[in-house]
Amino acid sequence: MFCRRSRIVLNLHHIFTRRIYKENFAAAAEVKSYDCALYSTRPGFAEVPRKLKRSERKPWVTGVNELKRKSRLEKQERRVVRETTLKPPENGLLVKEFIPVAHEVLAARTQLLACVSRVAESIPIFVCSVCGDVHVGDPPHKIRTCNVSGSQKNKEHTWERGGVDHVFPAVESFHLYDRLGRAVSHNERLQVDRIPAVVELCIQAGVEIPEYPTRRLDFPVYRVAGRLIDFEKRLPKYDLSGRDIKPFGFWEMAKRPKGDKKPSTLPYNDLKGFAAQGMEAFEKMCSGVVRLMQKYAVQTCGYCSEVQVGPKGHRVRQCQAFKHQMRDGQHAWQEATIDDLVPPVYVWHVQDPRNPLLTNALKRYYGKLPALVELFAQAGAKVGENYRVMMREDVVVPGLDEEKLVV
Repeated sequence: MFCRRSRIVLNLHHIFTRRIYKENFAAAAEVKSYDCALYSTRPGFAEVPRKLKRSERKPWVTGVNELKRKSRLEKQERRVVRETTLKPPENGLLVKEFIPVAHEVLAARTQLLACVSRVAESIPIFVCSVCGDVHVGDPPHKIRTCNVSGSQKNKEHTWERGGVDHVFPAVESFHLYDRLGRAVSHNERLQVDRIPAVVELCIQAGVEIPEYPTRRLDFPVYRVAGRLIDFEKRLPKYDLSGRDIKPFGFWEMAKRPKGDKKPSTLPYNDLKGFAAQGMEAFEKMCSGVVRLMQKYAVQTCGYCSEVQVGPKGHRVRQCQAFKHQMRDGQHAWQEATIDDLVPPVYVWHVQDPRNPLLTNALKRYYGKLPALVELFAQAGAKVGENYRVMMREDVVVPGLDEEKLVV
C-alpha cells in the first residue's frame, strides 16, 4: 500500500516538473527570438583583444599543418633539379597594379602624422610611467588597472604627459637594398638603416625614395633546385644601384628626409577638419597596407614586436622574449598581420566630453577604442561603423550614487 502511494506521488512530481520545464523553455525561446531588441538596438559589445602572456605565442595566420605541407613540397622540389617559374613579386619584379596603392599608403601616412601632430597640441595625451597605459583627454582616468611590478598598492596609474609616439607607435624594420638577397646578419645590425615598416613596405612595392635606394630588376629571377638564380648579367644604366650609391650608412647622411610633415590647406584653428582628415587617412592607410601585405610578405617575431618586411626575417640575435636562450637570441619568425605593422593602442572611450572623468567603480560601463580613433573622435571626427560595437554607446553610464541600483 505504501509503495503504491509513493509511485503515485512520484508520477505526479514528474508530470508537474515536465510541464514547468516546457513552459520555461517556451518562454526562454520567445525571449531569445527577440534577439535582444528589448533593451538594445545595436549589435553586442565587442571585447578588445586580450594581451598575450609572456610565454604565449602570437596566433598563426596560416595553420601549422598547412606550413608543414608547404615545407614538405619545397623539400621535394629541392631534390629535383629543374627550373621553376615564379610570379611577381617572388621573382623580383614589381606588381604593377600595386604601385599606385603603395604611393597612396605613403601619402596617407604622411597626412596622418601631420593631423595627429596638430590634434595632439589641443587634446592632451597621458601615459603611465609604470605600465605604459595610455589615456586620451584631460583629466586622465581613475581606473585601477596598473598591475605590474613597481606599481602602487591600489593599482592606480602614475600619469605623465605623452606624445604622438604613444598613440601611433613607430614600428621599424631593416631597409633591404635587395629584398631577394641574403638576410641581414648579426654583425650588420649597426650598418643597415632601420626605417618605419610601412615605409619599407611601400618602397618594396614600388615607391622610389632617393635616400633609401633599392635594387629593381628588369629580368625575373628563377628557382632551380630550391635556390634563387639571377640570370641578369649586368644592371641597366638607369638603375639606382650604381657606384655612387651606398646601400647603408645612416650616420653618414647629412640630412634625414622630412617626409612626415605635409603642408595642409586647412586653417590652423580648424581642429575638426584636421580630425576628419586624419580619420580618413588612417582608414586609407590601413586598408592599403592590408592590400599590400596580400602580395608582399612581412615577417614578425612570434614572441616580441620585431618586424621585418620581406620574404624572410633577419638573423640579428636581439630577441629577449620567452625562451630566447633556446633560439640563441634569434627571433621566431612567422607571417605578420596588420596589427604588427600598425599596432592598435586601445584606450578607454570617453562618451561625455562634459564629464570626461572615468572612475574605477563604473569601468564595466565604459567602452574602448584605438588611441588614434579616440583622439580624432574627441576632436569632432565621425567614428566609423566598425568601431561602434567597441564604444558601447547604447549603454547609459549611471552616476556614482546610482551604481548600486543597476541590475
